[in-house]
Amino acid sequence: MAAAASSAQPRDLFAPYKMGNFNLSHRVVLAPMTRCRAIDGIPGPALAEYYSQRTTPGGFLISEGTMICDTAAGFPHVPGIYTDDQVNAWKSVVDAVHAKGGIFFCQLWHVGRASHAVYQPGGSAPVSSTEVPVSERWRILMPDGSYGVYTKPRALRESEITEMVNHYRLAAVNAIRAGFDGIELHGAHGYLIDQFLKDGINKRSDRYGGSVGNRCSFLMEIVRAVVMAIGVDRVGVRISPAIDHLDAMDSNPLNLGLAVVERLNTLQLELGSRLSYLHVTQPRYTAYGQTESGRLGSEDEEARLIRTWRKAYQGTFICSGGFTRDLGMKAVADGDADLVSYGRLFISNPDLVLRFKINAPLKKYIRKTFYTQDPVVGYTDYPFLDQKQKLMSNL
Repeated sequence: MAAAASSAQPRDLFAPYKMGNFNLSHRVVLAPMTRCRAIDGIPGPALAEYYSQRTTPGGFLISEGTMICDTAAGFPHVPGIYTDDQVNAWKSVVDAVHAKGGIFFCQLWHVGRASHAVYQPGGSAPVSSTEVPVSERWRILMPDGSYGVYTKPRALRESEITEMVNHYRLAAVNAIRAGFDGIELHGAHGYLIDQFLKDGINKRSDRYGGSVGNRCSFLMEIVRAVVMAIGVDRVGVRISPAIDHLDAMDSNPLNLGLAVVERLNTLQLELGSRLSYLHVTQPRYTAYGQTESGRLGSEDEEARLIRTWRKAYQGTFICSGGFTRDLGMKAVADGDADLVSYGRLFISNPDLVLRFKINAPLKKYIRKTFYTQDPVVGYTDYPFLDQKQKLMSNL
């Protein structure tokens, strides 16, 4: 197996980093974010402009959650990667990123029970590990812009789980066909894979429920299938053991995270090569995202969880969740993360890497335009630093 990831590399947010076969010029990552601009599931020119704007030479970008099959959606106008039309449309987006020297992964997504009959073929029930719906504490964005109640799901049968694993495999193959450099499996934030991982949701009595090992089975079957299809070095995994988004609670998040890490490490050892990375969302993600009050949770508890998982995982470790420039700098300097992914700040600052580099002021995002279908407003119309500021940056 390759040498330990980056332990000898400079610990600075703007220092180069070798992520497997990919040479990154800095540690600032574009986090995957749902933006609802792929009309009828087809990526168009607006997406090419959006991602291109946020690309730097040697920068790493992860796409928004991308549907693996026709039951995967839980938002309007999210892109898919399961039809030839979708694959062909993504090629222009990927080409725009590559033209500017970026490295681009596609996040593969199935929302599971976090859906509504209106998004399902024939108006059927969403699928999940469970028949228990997301509680009315949460609301789902409907196609007309209103918010509704999540539909009661049905639990996948074991035979259907095998089929779902194959959907992930085919989506990964399609992502490579579209030109992506790799894929990220979205196993976080209360979506389908997380619905199997968390004991607050998964009450199954078959081999996919009960013990933490059984609850990890669905994720690991997907990882193995995808790795065998496109190569271990093209696969990243995202988890959020301590996040309760969409009621995704676990009685022992520390042990759940360690169980996932242990199984990923074992697979890497077996294959003699590492995954691209493990991407973990910090607990403050939920509190900050919901309230934006500035209260970022228990720093001591977050540090204990993240550092434990980071120390245990044998490979590149990405952190996300409410990071500022200073928090990102500290995470890398302290060795708590190799890379840091940014979401909301990247929405309103397409040149976020440059702004961070010269410590320039940041533009505030406009939350009400996060999920509109406008191809420009709130999407590609946020300003860049002017030429004078760029010249002063020495970049």
